[in-house]
Amino acid sequence: MRTLKQMLSTQWDVMRILRLAVGLWIGAEAVSSMQIFPALVSVFFLYQAITGTGCCGTQACAPTRRPTRSAGVEDVDYEEVK
Repeated sequence: MRTLKQMLSTQWDVMRILRLAVGLWIGAEAVSSMQIFPALVSVFFLYQAITGTGCCGTQACAPTRRPTRSAGVEDVDYEEVK
């Protein structure tokens, strides 16, 4: 398991920074209005920002590279059979 220092110092992207900003903003609003539900939502966003996880914890919706064509694979020609 990664340490907290590694989690906080690596892989910061736009969505992670956005989650941190939203979590801090909602947290400040929750404290100023003394409400529990916004505080829980803030904790959720802050947890995602700190641990580097998102709604896709398994990175299933992360963009992936398409595999390049290997040299041994050739195009297949099909012939219509009547």
